[in-house]
Amino acid sequence: MHELIRRLKHMTYTSIFGLRVLFKWILFGTLTGIVVGAAATAFFYCLRFATDFRTAHPIIILGLPIGGVLIVALYKFMKNDLGTNVVLASIHKDEKIPGRMAPMIFTATFLTHFFGASAGREGAALQLGGSISAQLGKLLRVNPDDRHIVIMCGMSAGFSAIFGTPLASAIFSMEVISIGIMHYSALVPCVFASLIASIFSRSLGVVSESFYVSIIPDFNVEHFIKMIFLSIFFGVLSAAFCLMLEGFKKLLGKYLKNPYLRIITASAIIILLTLIFRTTDYMGAGIEIIERAFEEGARPEAFLLKMIFTSLALAAGFKGGEIVPAFFIGATFGSVAGPIIGLPVALSAACGMLGVFCGATNCPITSLLIGFELFGFQGMPYYLVAVSVSYMMSGYHGLYKEQRIIYSKYQTKFINRNPK
Repeated sequence: MHELIRRLKHMTYTSIFGLRVLFKWILFGTLTGIVVGAAATAFFYCLRFATDFRTAHPIIILGLPIGGVLIVALYKFMKNDLGTNVVLASIHKDEKIPGRMAPMIFTATFLTHFFGASAGREGAALQLGGSISAQLGKLLRVNPDDRHIVIMCGMSAGFSAIFGTPLASAIFSMEVISIGIMHYSALVPCVFASLIASIFSRSLGVVSESFYVSIIPDFNVEHFIKMIFLSIFFGVLSAAFCLMLEGFKKLLGKYLKNPYLRIITASAIIILLTLIFRTTDYMGAGIEIIERAFEEGARPEAFLLKMIFTSLALAAGFKGGEIVPAFFIGATFGSVAGPIIGLPVALSAACGMLGVFCGATNCPITSLLIGFELFGFQGMPYYLVAVSVSYMMSGYHGLYKEQRIIYSKYQTKFINRNPK
């Protein structure tokens, strides 16, 4: 009898404690979703204005060196070169995220897209959300032990508001931090922040991307083998993209130590390449090229040129993200390679998007969820093969050097290392 009473008391205490924590995180997740969703919505409209203006006036790319100098001057004035790695480091190493990160990445990414450097926007949204939620946590005097959860909450909200995939966004911030383990303690606030941010931004007219996979053939042995073959290339391509980004950073840093000279030189090269290839396809994020790849395929060299343009821009000091460029690279490569081995264009582009994203970020669960939210569940076997094979074939490479790979990709072995 005494044991039963003891268990009932323990259960009651646990339930009350659980309810307190639940309501705390629901409240914080909702508040973060609204605040970050509002900031991300403003960010979305600013980038849309920058893209529309640049598209209408492609000659603006001649001002790229000016935009580069402004970005370098901004970060020099703020005395720090902040990025997504700082957000990840703040979780692993208890480093603080400065409040200035949000306005800095907002302004710098706008300038990058306005003048036409190749970069994405979701990586910037992660920084924007993480910075805002960290300051919100300070304002509300959240327990220091919960600071990591607070930052992940903001990351989910920022990604969801911009890209419109609340399910994947909720999981991404929990998965990208430490590969091999999931931070489930952040599940409730990340889910609420992601959903609220998505609802809030959509109510203000933010339109999520839409990619239509028109033909999905029956998944049989032949298609299974073809998908494995294609997915191997997705993994290798994602590793090559990460290596190119790092290689360009080292190369420019070694020979052009002055940041102003570095970004001016890189801008001149980007302008020259744009004039040589006579196309604006590699300016900005390139969402319209991804959409075109689903409908009619892409040029054979498109994926390689996007890798070069993006690596050069980000290595030089332009700001933005690597995620949409990874989507671009995967979609354009898949739309070209898939039909060669007898797979439909749109399906191959979708698998390429997911495969290269997975290999570059080391986030297989998020990649699958993005596939389901963007393309539906019908192509699940193809997406599953693309993600799993690419995850293994990309090795220990990754976009984020502060990411931790806790367990080996090849064995049930604890390794606790950073990506190459």
